[in-house]
Amino acid sequence: MGEQSSPELSSLPAGKSRLRQAIELSSTIISLSYSIKVFTVKWQMIRNKLQDLLSGLIDIENRDSGNTSSLSGEYIQAIIDTLCVCNEFGNKCIELKFSGKLLMQSDLSILVSRIDDHIKCLSEIYIVGLLNHSNAIVVQKPGALASRDDMKFFVNDLLSRLKIGDTHMKKQALVALNDVIQEDDKYVKICVETEGIVSILVNFLDSEVIEIQEEAAKGVCLISQVDVYRGVLAGAGIIAPLIRVLESGSGAGKECAARCLMKVTENSDNSWSVSAHGGVSVLMKIVKSVDGCCGELVGLACRVLKNLAGVEEINKFMVEEGAIVVFLGLLKSKDETVLLSSMDYLETMASTDKMNRDLILNEGGISVLVHVLDPKLSVSSKAREMAFRGIKTLCLKSESSLNVVMNSGFMDHVLYFLRYGEVSIQELALKASFWLCKTSEEAQKAMGDAGFMPELVKFLDAKSYEVCEMAAETLSVMVSVPRNRKRFVQNPQNVGLIVQLLDQDEPNLGDSKLLLTILTFLVSSNTGRRSIVNSGHLRNIEKLAAAEVSDAKKIVRRLSSNKFTSIFSGIWHS
Repeated sequence: MGEQSSPELSSLPAGKSRLRQAIELSSTIISLSYSIKVFTVKWQMIRNKLQDLLSGLIDIENRDSGNTSSLSGEYIQAIIDTLCVCNEFGNKCIELKFSGKLLMQSDLSILVSRIDDHIKCLSEIYIVGLLNHSNAIVVQKPGALASRDDMKFFVNDLLSRLKIGDTHMKKQALVALNDVIQEDDKYVKICVETEGIVSILVNFLDSEVIEIQEEAAKGVCLISQVDVYRGVLAGAGIIAPLIRVLESGSGAGKECAARCLMKVTENSDNSWSVSAHGGVSVLMKIVKSVDGCCGELVGLACRVLKNLAGVEEINKFMVEEGAIVVFLGLLKSKDETVLLSSMDYLETMASTDKMNRDLILNEGGISVLVHVLDPKLSVSSKAREMAFRGIKTLCLKSESSLNVVMNSGFMDHVLYFLRYGEVSIQELALKASFWLCKTSEEAQKAMGDAGFMPELVKFLDAKSYEVCEMAAETLSVMVSVPRNRKRFVQNPQNVGLIVQLLDQDEPNLGDSKLLLTILTFLVSSNTGRRSIVNSGHLRNIEKLAAAEVSDAKKIVRRLSSNKFTSIFSGIWHS
């Protein structure tokens, strides 16, 4: 490759002026490269190399400001010579005056190699300069009370290392950068506002050095935790490299990439961009290979897919790719993260689309969810809560699905947890009972036969008002069925407790309306009336009747208008 002599520089001051000329010449050629219409791939590579070279020259100029340049005139001359050759080739490509395409391709390849050598040498000179100024490769980070200017200086110093440092220095700088943005949100703002850092992190996602790729993925993941900066990441073109990391990165890199992708796709943001870069297929592949991936990664992939499901077209594509069958299979996973994420995804799919809901039902979704409620399984209360919520969603406006629930062992599991579960699980079972008893009269009868009512009575004097209220309302619905009412009054203690809880001096429910509703049903039978009168707490009802509580007055009238009238001689009459 022929050499192009540089302009005569003997009249220019040594050091700084030559460095400034190299900087300006680099900028000119970078601008020129955008006008070249031939050998575009090669010139794009040259342009990227020149940008790295320019960044290094500027950083050294800034660092050496006011001092003797750390670059010799001879070295700057070599850079300028290369830039002049580059400028000559650029003009030839624009004017189509080169001698053969193969020869020009070869010359451009040699030019790329020369620029690479300059960048490497520049990096080494910069590192030596840093060592001369400090005993540490990475300067000490500012203290907790540091000023914003000190923090910015530290970040800019890290930026310089990221631009032109060698592999080791880049890794050191990335670790230091991640440490500060993880510890202090102020650094996140400074990093985003510092031109070049986000772009460098995005570019490093494609690094062939695993440690650099992992630290870059961690960095963008940390930045994505702040809502207002997710748009900045998307604008920097982060979606495509994140998907590439998911496809072929290391385990740690994939997890960070998936977590970042989950954040930037919240509320279905950037969904089309993910889809356009093949992200849906990559995520589905991760979910399908659950046995070969860690649970955390699979769970994150599930959550990203849930975000994407908010776009109808992408939702349909996932269903066509067999997503529902795959996620139903994940419900059998012993990994808690996978289990929770897959149930969350399925509930989203079921709640937004009837066809999805029907498909989940047809694929046996209810039986799989009921299995999660099995007391023999060692799963969290959160998992059981989500399973219950999923069952409710599937049963909305579907009588056939309710029949499946009734025949699936669901009631047995709920009753078990009412009796033996821990407090949080008992409350979950109570919510399930409350929902189930309102679905149909057949469900109410089945619950009565199974033995729900004595268990519900135990919750009427619970410390939590919400628990008491839910138990009372569930019980009032159940005793509205004659068969359940007959069964309930066979145990006088059940009735006695309800009458006792009406004591206005020590109210457990605050509002006695639901308890009175239960007694209104019970007073319709002789056994019920007898149990109320013999409870020893009849005075509680009388006091409410005297206070003009309508249901209490009805109960007293009903008691005093039959063969129990004699018992009430001398007692309140309406």
